[in-house]
Amino acid sequence: MICWGGYSRGFALASRGRRGLEVYFRRPFRLECRFMQLDGLFLDLYGTLTDGDRAAVESVCADVVADYDMRLTAHELSIAWGDRFFAEVEVANDEAFLTLFDLEIKTLVEVTQAHGVTVEPLSYVKKLESYWMRPPLQPEVRDFFGALRHPVCIVSNADRKDAESALTSHGIEVAAIVTSEDARSYKPASKIFDLALEKTGWARERVMHVGDSLHSDVGGAHRAGIRSGWVKRSQRIYDVGEHRPHHEFEDLRALAEHLLVHHPA
Repeated sequence: MICWGGYSRGFALASRGRRGLEVYFRRPFRLECRFMQLDGLFLDLYGTLTDGDRAAVESVCADVVADYDMRLTAHELSIAWGDRFFAEVEVANDEAFLTLFDLEIKTLVEVTQAHGVTVEPLSYVKKLESYWMRPPLQPEVRDFFGALRHPVCIVSNADRKDAESALTSHGIEVAAIVTSEDARSYKPASKIFDLALEKTGWARERVMHVGDSLHSDVGGAHRAGIRSGWVKRSQRIYDVGEHRPHHEFEDLRALAEHLLVHHPA
């Protein structure tokens, strides 16, 4: 519930109750209240619910650097590969769509060729695929789902079988899963969010999308006209985004507390 009242110098937060009561003063003696309810929550998968792929990517890059005697570090290769990957994601939509697996192969070949090396990429990307199919969970995920009272739709830049395997391997059940493979489009493009709204039947103005990427998750939610939340994970290699989220969370426990206070189910 939000309550607005009179205060001659503008908006000011006065109190916050256990069920999400916020009191702001706007005009003398005028008070109006409403609940801020959500139909459901869109959640990113990799890096948000699961550990980030930094260790997996850098392990693959270390193998490539060693196998081909490249004159750069594994971390430097991971950054260059990430730049190439994000550039391809921006355009790999609709008729130009490639699965995540194929995008990783394409961009690994391109980035190593730029350094004068031609790799055989399949074994390296299969190592990444093993991570995608059974990634470790973030430490607070069990507590988060135990406290959550809203339905969840996973919205993930992922191949369908990998996302399903990742959730099934940990016994996590959600209302729906929408992947880039389903939409033939990657976040931050809005098409994947539109498909998630269609699949769930939730109203655009009654959904929040939460993820760990300022570029893909926050930027994508903004393109789709959806409220955004950013989980500030420290394990990301880096983030190419500069978008400002509506909400920031240290972890998923903080998200659960925010939902309880501001969006009671």
